[in-house]
Amino acid sequence: MANSAEPTALLSHLHRTDGSATFSQNGYTVIGAVNGPIEVQRRDELPEEAAIDVNIRPAAGVGGTRERHLESILQSTLRQIILITNFPRTLIQVTLQITSTPENDTAGSKLVQASSNLAILPALLQTAILTLLSASIPLAVTMTSVLLALNSNGKSRTTLKAPTIVQFQAADSVHVLAFTSQGELLVAESEGIFTLEDWDEVYETAKALCCDESAGEAIMQDEEENKGSLMGFVKSTLEEKVAKDLHWKD
Repeated sequence: MANSAEPTALLSHLHRTDGSATFSQNGYTVIGAVNGPIEVQRRDELPEEAAIDVNIRPAAGVGGTRERHLESILQSTLRQIILITNFPRTLIQVTLQITSTPENDTAGSKLVQASSNLAILPALLQTAILTLLSASIPLAVTMTSVLLALNSNGKSRTTLKAPTIVQFQAADSVHVLAFTSQGELLVAESEGIFTLEDWDEVYETAKALCCDESAGEAIMQDEEENKGSLMGFVKSTLEEKVAKDLHWKD
């Protein structure tokens, strides 16, 4: 049985969209679809760049405050990586449907908690970028995101990669970081109690997991089932799609 902490992805499987992707990790599964550039309503039109609309749909019920907060994070993030000036007076519409969450995940319920937003944020970010790549939307850079948790055990602190929902809820602090393909920090969302030294450790660990930087080589070697960085996962996913699309030439 596959490890739920390991990411899986499927690209371009929805036929009535410009691009689509399904991404699964840590018990979360998100289906993404993008349409654009398309015509935009006059009230939302921007004269020198494209408007970005992100719509997140929960696994059950209708969206609320939690979804609006996540949408604002994704919208500001995507505006930094999409070449929006290439498509003035148009709209790029991204829809993300959460289809499954861990069984005891309070973040998947309608209970609104500040920290509960973070557990699913990496899956949403990763689905969004894969969906844009599927649609061939021009991007300045690509992006990967990771969830980490810090837990105290006496005088020592443990950094948990891809924590389970139980570990997430019991952690002293939780962190979501996203890095560009050039190793630049793009998103940093944290909740809980931690020191600057703790955050520095989280930063280095997250950068190693996302970008496979040499600074985190020792961390990566400690993982028995290390399969490379998340950026490597994105590249291999796209390579598989291209190979499949060109299969007719063989």
